[in-house]
Amino acid sequence: MEFNIKSGHPEKQRTACIILGIYEPRRLSEIAKRIDKVSDGYLSSILRRGDLEGFPGQSLLLHNVPGTLADRVLLIGCGRERELGDMQYRNIISSAIRILQETGSLEAVCYLTELNVRSRGTAWRIRQAIEMAHAALYVFDQLKTIKQNTRRHLRKIVFSVTSRRELGLAEQANREAQKISEGVKLAKDLGNLPPNICTPTYLADQAKILCSLHENLSCKVLLEKHLEKQGLNALLAVSKGSIQAPRLIILEYQASPTKDAPFVLVGKGVTFDSGGLSLKPAKDMDEMKFDMSGAAAVLGTISAAAELQLPINIVGIIPAVENLPGGKAVKPGDIVTSLSGQTIEILNTDAEGRLILSDALTYAERYKPAAVIDIATLTGACVIALGKHAHGLLSNHNPLTNDLINAGKFSGDQAWELPLWDEYQEQIDSRFADLANIGGREAGTITAACFLSRFTRKYRWAHLDIAGTAWLSDKKEKGATGRPVPLLTQYLIEQSQTVIKELNALEYKK
Repeated sequence: MEFNIKSGHPEKQRTACIILGIYEPRRLSEIAKRIDKVSDGYLSSILRRGDLEGFPGQSLLLHNVPGTLADRVLLIGCGRERELGDMQYRNIISSAIRILQETGSLEAVCYLTELNVRSRGTAWRIRQAIEMAHAALYVFDQLKTIKQNTRRHLRKIVFSVTSRRELGLAEQANREAQKISEGVKLAKDLGNLPPNICTPTYLADQAKILCSLHENLSCKVLLEKHLEKQGLNALLAVSKGSIQAPRLIILEYQASPTKDAPFVLVGKGVTFDSGGLSLKPAKDMDEMKFDMSGAAAVLGTISAAAELQLPINIVGIIPAVENLPGGKAVKPGDIVTSLSGQTIEILNTDAEGRLILSDALTYAERYKPAAVIDIATLTGACVIALGKHAHGLLSNHNPLTNDLINAGKFSGDQAWELPLWDEYQEQIDSRFADLANIGGREAGTITAACFLSRFTRKYRWAHLDIAGTAWLSDKKEKGATGRPVPLLTQYLIEQSQTVIKELNALEYKK
């Protein structure tokens, strides 16, 4: 798919389709008014007849509109102009792209990017439009013998800006959107693969392939013997029931001109989670292939950052295991000594993500990080609390929390902060070890984060629980979402902008 940015009059576009917005009730957007004028009121007459009210989700495809050079004009309902906000704008774009694909248009010029969205500028509108277009067109059919047959594939979309002065910002937004979308696609593809293909070894191989594409990106993989030697016993405990060998995957992206401390991303990589001896119910267990979505998000985010050549240092750490019952599997009641030296009583083998993350978070200390963010499909409690819309966010550093929340708001990939108070810590106390790996039914998302916080005291840390947001279960839309790649990439873009400002200030002083 090709995406371009352009400034030009709609009536002069020689294309398969132009896309215009109609507000409720039956009100033409500014660009639609221009087409109405050159067509001698053709659009107005259609609206007066009641063919389109302008409600969100409505659409009307017109052919051979007088005064235009386009084959078709697609009218999209945008709701009330004053109420047009972020989510509604994204839905409008998604709706338009899906209709385009269904109509068989090979190309289109979209003027929805000139709509007034509350508190949002041109760059935001362009970036969101391209990201939503990618999402609307995504298909996972690698394992189908008969591919989805679209009559005529949409090949090119041009997004419009109001003036040539905006082209520079819009082109940068286009570039960011393309690379973020590629990162999201990578995360989706990995998440959607079946667990007999996407194993810990497969994840490690994909990390190596990613590193081969970028000079300033390197990868090392710790095998089982290395993990045993270094003492990552909590991670090893989870993998004991499976014949699939565990891996600790470390990616290092080095692009800071001043050798700054890296931002470390830690992604949970349980390629299949049966629950171990604390076996999960059979219903929907197939969805436990998505339990490596945190790992996929790390790979997708680092891919986007490397493609954008962000001038910062990033480290990705992925503990990759398979959690199955077996003769050697860890048992409820077992106690292991983690890499940090703290002992953990394993009361439930289905609370395995926090075990592998505990060793990975301790491993992150050696990088003396600027900040550490872990990403994990960690708790069903987060699904109950926040549903599929917001990631759960818990942190030991308020500025980091604020940065992530703001990045989520800008990217449309939002997180919601939950408390990480000392009062919750006693729930994970153990009579027989330093801590237990579960804290009871109450506040499950928070106590899971409390567990992780015991291993993050030496640096600034945030935890993203993506159990509700990493995939969709609805039959028609079932599959990985690629979240939170947009949030994380936006956060890193903002951190790199701070670095650039500091470098410019130093140059100015010289």
